[in-house]
This record gives sequence, C-alpha cells and structure tokens, in this order.
Amino acid sequence: MSYKLIYFNSKALGEPIRFLLAYGDIEYEDFRIDFLKQWPTWNKESFPFHQIPILEVDGLQMNQSLSICRFLAKRVGLVGSNDIEDYLIDSMIDNINDFRWNFAIMHYETDPSIQEIKRKELHDKTIPFYLEKLEKIAKDGNGHFALKRLTWVDVYFAGVIDYLNFMAKKDLLTNCPNLQKVVDNVLALEKIKKWVEKRPKTIS
Repeated sequence: MSYKLIYFNSKALGEPIRFLLAYGDIEYEDFRIDFLKQWPTWNKESFPFHQIPILEVDGLQMNQSLSICRFLAKRVGLVGSNDIEDYLIDSMIDNINDFRWNFAIMHYETDPSIQEIKRKELHDKTIPFYLEKLEKIAKDGNGHFALKRLTWVDVYFAGVIDYLNFMAKKDLLTNCPNLQKVVDNVLALEKIKKWVEKRPKTIS
C-alpha cells in the first residue's frame, strides 16, 4: 500500500500520525506545506472539508486526525482486544483532545485582549484541572493511559505534547512525573526514537 501524509511543516496534529507510522514501520511520503508561504493560496478544495492533515492510502483521502490515528492504530496493533477496551482508549483520547481544544481556542484567538483573558483562564483553571486528572490516570496505569499497557492514546499524547507546550508557552509536564513517564515510554520505542532523531526541526 502507498501512504502519503499531507500536513503543515510542523508537529502539531501531524506528529501523532507520524509517530504511529514510525511505530508500524510504514513507509510514507511526508508531504509538508508551508503555512505562511503556501497555505494561503493552496487549492484547499482538493481536500475533504478543505482541511489537513490528510492521509492518502492508495489514493483514498482520509481526513480528521483522530480518525486517521485510529485507523493506523488498528493497522499497527495498538488498539484494544474488545469493545470495552476500545472504549477505554477512545474515552481517554476524547479527554485529551478536549484538553487540546482549550489551548487552540486561546492560541488562535485574533483579538489580543480576548486572547489574554482566555490565556489566564487556561492557566488558572483548565490546565490545573486536566493535569491533575491525567496525572492520576497515568499513575494508576503505571505510565499508560489505558489498559496498563501501550496503546495509541499514549502515542497520541506523546506526539501532541510539544504542540501543547508551544501554545501554553511552558513545559506542562514539569510537575507531572507520571505524564512524563507516558511520554518517555513512547519516545523510548526504537522506531519512534529513530524518527524523532531525524525529523525536521520545527517550532511547533
């Protein structure tokens, strides 16, 4: 099968996909679009719903980053063994994605005064709330978010954490040793480690 990932020249929502491709040792074309120079004039109508990331698999255009990750997770064996286990993984994915969405709402706000209000609420309320919950779950899971073993939710979190740190303008895991353990467990995987060593340097 042929794979082509179309995304910006950044980690952000593309990196969890790249991590899963690396984990599965799946060869793919890493096609990157410059957000400032190319994206404004790009023919967005060539993509479903005019957004990226897109994963092309034998010409089929897949959109929605979480759906792409779930598809790849099934391919590489990082899903549950039954419906209940899949629910436990999926619910954690949704919780983490809710957390991420709060960052995006703040980061992409165009009114500086409103953005500052949202940033304060994010740092005063949202971040402490989610980190406390996620840290406890990671502790109970011995460095995993679900099933006490490696699943794609761990890979997703490790792939997206740099993007969250970039938007937060701080290291979110400084006082979260168990969440750091989740990330470290993923980054220690040989194929993902090799990808991280060779990937393009980007700011987010």
